Amino acid sequence: MRFLLVFLFFPAFALANDWQALDQPGAIAIMRHALAPGAADPADFTLGDCTTQRNLDAQGRAQARAIGAAFRERGIRFDKVFTSQWCRCRETAELLDVGPVEEAPALNSFFDDFSEEEASTNAAKALISETSGARLMVTHQVNISGLTGRSTRSGEVLIIRMTGDGAEVLGAIMIAP
Repeated sequence: MRFLLVFLFFPAFALANDWQALDQPGAIAIMRHALAPGAADPADFTLGDCTTQRNLDAQGRAQARAIGAAFRERGIRFDKVFTSQWCRCRETAELLDVGPVEEAPALNSFFDDFSEEEASTNAAKALISETSGARLMVTHQVNISGLTGRSTRSGEVLIIRMTGDGAEVLGAIMIAP
């Protein structure tokens, strides 16, 4: 009975490490970058300069490697790993080592300007609809929430499928930092 209550009040637990969700038709993996301490980028943030950004720390880099290893141990590779242009996302995508990495501005954060949420979410939907094959997208909490309506932890992977109403969450994978 206690387990049932956990699933009722904390539905994310029911989806934890749902690897088989990747086998469902139309499944796409979308991931929040690995652990990068802090909550926002500094005021002098510059997109092309990692020294001005909030970045992965040693624990975040280890988490990204562990997530990639978990995918590879299951024989999961991606035709394309799309990433935000933020350094913490790009580094996460590269450390995963699960497919060729390509920057996608559609996955860039709108945390500093929430008026961009609709345009950013529409750009992410367009990226999804214009691409095919096994895809992993590495992005930010706000982007994932805008697309799915769901919050994620650092390093969490949601398995989604696009429907006429938006993104349906099929499952989640979380490898602790």
